[in-house]
Amino acid sequence: MKIIIPVENTNDETLVCPSFGRAPFFMIFDTETNDSQFIDNPAANSQGGAGIKAAQTIVDNKAEAVIAYQCGQNAADVLKAGGIKIYKAEMGLAKDNIAKYTENKLFVLTDIHPGFHNHGGGRN
Repeated sequence: MKIIIPVENTNDETLVCPSFGRAPFFMIFDTETNDSQFIDNPAANSQGGAGIKAAQTIVDNKAEAVIAYQCGQNAADVLKAGGIKIYKAEMGLAKDNIAKYTENKLFVLTDIHPGFHNHGGGRN
């Protein structure tokens, strides 16, 4: 099973990124092999629709779960259409969140926000 997490850096000590759509990288963790790889988020610098583009990247990488602090409605719709479950990240390292996921200690993310449309990646 593949789990994808938006992350700040491309190393095993990376923090979960607070932004889903504009995270610089995604960590892809395979629960069967315990291997992780990192990919660039092609949506990180998008003018608009970053969440949707990021979500499509996750679908394209055949993930079964995402661990994130937050997710916008449009991105959540793409993930759900792809059969991908979204889990609420806890503060800290990506690897610690993976451990909590495998121990069934993470909760499904239910607080989906409307998104930050037309805000250029930040809140106004």
